[in-house]
Amino acid sequence: MRRYKVRLTRDAELDLLRLYDFLLEKDLGAAERALKTIEEATRLLAFSPYSCRKVRRHNPFLRELVIPFGAAGYVALFEIENDRTVTILAVRHQREEDYH
Repeated sequence: MRRYKVRLTRDAELDLLRLYDFLLEKDLGAAERALKTIEEATRLLAFSPYSCRKVRRHNPFLRELVIPFGAAGYVALFEIENDRTVTILAVRHQREEDYH
């Protein structure tokens, strides 16, 4: 089985900090659980990035991972760069504005 290296852009790292800070103001436990949930979900990308839904019909390499959490969840936008690397471009709460 092929294993991909999963990396985050600086923007994706900043998204995670922003999401964490937002929840931290309300509930430390929820903030910690959310980050853990996102981290665990993105592990899928190391083994099966093509199982996630395409963002655009004509671009099989730009995809998004839906991450359930509570009543809504998160969406990670990522690109399959080559046969070894997957790059997470952005992470948003499902109720945020579109990031494509």
